[in-house]
Amino acid sequence: MFKFLKRLRSSKQESTSQAEPELVAEPPVVAEQAASPVIESPVKPLEPAKVPLPEPEVHAEAAEPEPEPEAKAPEPASAAASEVEPELVAVELPKRSLGTGIRSLFSENFDVDDLEDILILADFGVETAEEITNQLKSVAQKQGASSDAELRLLLKDLLVERLSRNDSSLNLDDGKLPYVILVVGVNGAGKTTTIGKLARWLKDGDWEVVLGAADTFRAAAVEQLATWAERSGARLVKPAKEGADPAAVAYQTVELAIQAEADIAIIDTAGRLQNKKDLMDELGKIRRAVEKQAKISEVLLVIDATNGQNAMSQAKAFAEVAEVTGIVMTKLDGTAKGGILYALQKELDLPIKLVGVGEQVNDFAFFSPEEFAKGLVARK
Repeated sequence: MFKFLKRLRSSKQESTSQAEPELVAEPPVVAEQAASPVIESPVKPLEPAKVPLPEPEVHAEAAEPEPEPEAKAPEPASAAASEVEPELVAVELPKRSLGTGIRSLFSENFDVDDLEDILILADFGVETAEEITNQLKSVAQKQGASSDAELRLLLKDLLVERLSRNDSSLNLDDGKLPYVILVVGVNGAGKTTTIGKLARWLKDGDWEVVLGAADTFRAAAVEQLATWAERSGARLVKPAKEGADPAAVAYQTVELAIQAEADIAIIDTAGRLQNKKDLMDELGKIRRAVEKQAKISEVLLVIDATNGQNAMSQAKAFAEVAEVTGIVMTKLDGTAKGGILYALQKELDLPIKLVGVGEQVNDFAFFSPEEFAKGLVARK
């Protein structure tokens, strides 16, 4: 199981309730308590961030904030806070199995002569299907394997070997907190649901999580993420109005994560833009806003497995402009075309990091080549 570095939290929390309201105020409400830090103000230095927030959401509507002028010296308290490294602890995330959620390739006994056609129908691709079939026949002949059980085991081992990579873990181990994850993909692929499930999973592992609803052009996306934030116990930053600047939401999400001493910030992004240039421009603006405060740890591309070969064209388009670091494959339980997962990893040279096999909050886990291959060759 992967181990990650997160903040070591003290069991004793300091009480600073008199400062709480300023951290969750609507952006226009700043006159009554101007002395306290307000999240939408990019030029104010951040406090040491010991304040627990009583409400899970913050509204963002400002344009992408500009950095402070170089001539302005930071206040001593902020400088001191920035020099203090958080205490870290290595933790494991809760284990969740996907074995029973993967559809088998076979509806009856294994027949090597039919394997190539089965793999093609399962979206492995023609070339890959031929390679795997020929390799299986060769190994089976050398080992004298001919029974249904023997051939299934050989195919499983062959798939595990081809699917395994050493970069399939999330990048949550360098200790540069908060870790920031951007989630990209077309609308309907399961972006928002994936974020909610991931947030819940992290919270189950005692991580502090902030979500950012930067898909500001679709009100339903904001509402859906708000629902998942409530389910997972994560804090939420959302736009004050539809069509607000996504970069402002992203900026304030990271800002809140820093102030709240959260371990991770997960930011939803728009999945429907007119062309690649629009997508590149928006994602670039979001990246710049985030990187003014923190490093981006992951850019996860969410792909719907039921789209089959159409998923490949979507993935290529996003990979060209979004600096994707890993793939999340959703709805694997709803299709017998799981081979697209193999094809994506091979074609794009990007690891499959997470997979989803249902609508429930726990139907989600790290990608395991062993479990995936077992599901594909299982006798059902």
